[in-house]
Amino acid sequence: MKHALHTHPGHQHGGHCHHSHSNHLHIGAGTAVDPEGPSDGQTLASAEKPYTDPVCGMKVADRSDRRIEHEGSVYHFCSMKCMDKFRADPAAYLQRDEIPPAEAPAGTIFTCPMHPEIQQPTPGNCPKCGMALEPMMPSLEDEDNPELADFRRRFRWTLPLTIAVTLLAMAGHRISGGGLAYQSWIELVLSTPVVLWAGWPFFLRGAQSIRNRSPNMWTLISLGVGAAYGYSVVATLAPGLFPATFAEHGRIGVYYEAAAVIVSLTLLGQILELRARSQTSAAIKSLLGLAPKTARRIRADGTEEDIELSHVHIGDLLRVRPGEKVPVDGTVLEGESAVDEAMLTGEPLPVTKRPGDKVIGATINASGSLVIRSERVGSQTMLSQIVQMVAQAQRSRAPMQRLADVVAGYFVVVVVVIALLTLFGWGLFGPEPSWVYGFVNAVAVLIIACPCALGLATPMSIMAATGRAATQGVLFRDAAAIEAMRKVDTIIVDKTGTLTEGRPAFDRVIAASGFQEEDVLRIAASIDQGSEHPLAHAIVAEARRRNLALDKPETFESSSGIGVRGKLNGQQVALGNTALMDIEKVDWRPLQPAAEDLRQVGASVMYLALQGKLVGLIAVSDPVKQTTPEALATLRDAGMTVVMATGDGVTTAQAVAAKLGIAQVYGEVKPQDKLALVERLQQQGRVVAMAGDGINDAPALAKANVGIAMGTGTDVAINSAHVTLIKGDLRAIARSRLLSLETVRNMRQNLGFAFVYNALGIPLAAGVLYPFTGQLLSPMIAALAMSLSSVSVIGNALRLRGTAGGTKETG
Repeated sequence: MKHALHTHPGHQHGGHCHHSHSNHLHIGAGTAVDPEGPSDGQTLASAEKPYTDPVCGMKVADRSDRRIEHEGSVYHFCSMKCMDKFRADPAAYLQRDEIPPAEAPAGTIFTCPMHPEIQQPTPGNCPKCGMALEPMMPSLEDEDNPELADFRRRFRWTLPLTIAVTLLAMAGHRISGGGLAYQSWIELVLSTPVVLWAGWPFFLRGAQSIRNRSPNMWTLISLGVGAAYGYSVVATLAPGLFPATFAEHGRIGVYYEAAAVIVSLTLLGQILELRARSQTSAAIKSLLGLAPKTARRIRADGTEEDIELSHVHIGDLLRVRPGEKVPVDGTVLEGESAVDEAMLTGEPLPVTKRPGDKVIGATINASGSLVIRSERVGSQTMLSQIVQMVAQAQRSRAPMQRLADVVAGYFVVVVVVIALLTLFGWGLFGPEPSWVYGFVNAVAVLIIACPCALGLATPMSIMAATGRAATQGVLFRDAAAIEAMRKVDTIIVDKTGTLTEGRPAFDRVIAASGFQEEDVLRIAASIDQGSEHPLAHAIVAEARRRNLALDKPETFESSSGIGVRGKLNGQQVALGNTALMDIEKVDWRPLQPAAEDLRQVGASVMYLALQGKLVGLIAVSDPVKQTTPEALATLRDAGMTVVMATGDGVTTAQAVAAKLGIAQVYGEVKPQDKLALVERLQQQGRVVAMAGDGINDAPALAKANVGIAMGTGTDVAINSAHVTLIKGDLRAIARSRLLSLETVRNMRQNLGFAFVYNALGIPLAAGVLYPFTGQLLSPMIAALAMSLSSVSVIGNALRLRGTAGGTKETG
């Protein structure tokens, strides 16, 4: 893993800066350093005031080859690159307001997805469950998970050996007509790389679980594989130790194929799990990718230069040209422009920005040029705060497998105790050769208790259910989402893009006395042909749909935020809000009641004036999806409480909510407000689902018990959510809830199969029937029973492909 700062034990803030390898949005803000800093040779960790690179803002240690004295002060640098930039123009990096810098990023911390309390500065395995630790903040660089690559390599290289030893074990005696010479030795050679190389990580995790006194699935897997392989090696090397009754086809039965198959199946399961888990970081990577890579800084002498985003400091003057992303949060000093903030606020329309207005980093400057003053950089920006909220919400979720781990822990202890009792019971009290009988029966216990069926119980149900769900337009991200969906009793929905289409559309036209509606629409569309505003697009699109002949305007002027003006066929035209009408001295009051009625239902209203006379008004709105009313009715019938939370204005939100019969409405909410609403409802004992489609919904989607993203929304929302509705149809929520009920029921049945086989098989393998029948359960039969349990689990799970979800719409 590459870090922005390479830390070492005892030097938690030390290291050197490597800008090209930074895997975070840079959060340093440079200031002139304290010349009274640490002396030469003093480590950064021991310094009370670490040095700050004035170019990039990183915390750095004292290096004699990377410091410059300038006007009586000594400045230290993270690299020669920064030092050369400072030497070329010190004033560009020193003439700033004395504002405290943002906190520098710490080294990457690794945590367990199932046990978030486990945190350490280096990669490794969780001491509680054995799962590989993941970075708390993933890298923007698309690097393959090293554990996934390792497991994939082990699986690919040894799968042919597993297939070969399995075919040989099943058909070797048929090939030779009674017994293949040296077959056990051939199987030993084929299976040893599979068990000892491909399965080595499982043995390490099994040993770790015992050392940490935290038995888990790895304990069972390592014991099962080790027992099957160890028994087979003894049977191959010293067949004379075994009674003649254990001979089959002229040799003592061995179980190399069981050990190899267990290793290969476990590797395959881990590969699938790691690939799925890697998607949890996709949301944060999408967010990190929103930030522009560079910014255009205006120097003190008026010249401009393009710099890396990591070199932007608080107080810098930055130019944002049309079509560019705003680099950081700040205030507009010069210029006017429409800024598209939909990616962060969820607002469907661009917002006009003038001097004094605030701008948000990563939003898009649609039209004019702006000069802004940077006020928040790095971790202080809204984008970085959303990143942190998504990461925190993801880490706080309780995974579905936690209960299974607890059960497995007790199960492991019980199985091991039974195997030991079997060994010593037969060894001390059984007939001769008593210890051979004890060893064989103990191996049979471990083999029949091997967790193949237990391990397949949940994944097979999930695989079958997710395939079925995909055909119904529902994508579940993981098993936890499927389990939680059936418990949801409260659903929070965003408005824009979730309940509504998410794009402005023509609503209606109202003509003033003496004018026709088509004349009003034709004039408005003609003058709006020169505008790039989404509202103008909606008007022009409606005129063309009606096949109206549009005139070409002779002049055109856009007055940001209030409307447009121009000359059409020699007549002065104005289209905009009441502020523009007042400037044009147009009496707009005759249509005020109609305009207010339209606003009450969430429409945006524009007045049209011709030669200073009111001609009419046009309303444009974000229409409700046709499927939304039916979907909400279905959710209510299923017993769910529906809550609306949107970044839109309160009046518009209430108007849409009233139309849809939603009682609880929250308008003008920010990303952190949505997150707080989810937390508040959860504290009240609610099981909360959050449905949204914007980046502003991402933290709440991640924190909710079930986050539901519209497939028509942003990648960040989809990656943050636990469930994605491919077509953006809320009716699929009810279907997903029913599917959740069916899937969890199937998983419980599978676990029941697995435990029933173990409950019956373990006593038989231990030899409880020997006093009555004189028969023992051969490890071969134990392996067959283990396979049958797996087949039962797989067969039951496959039923979901044809029955889960059905055609019902309620759960």
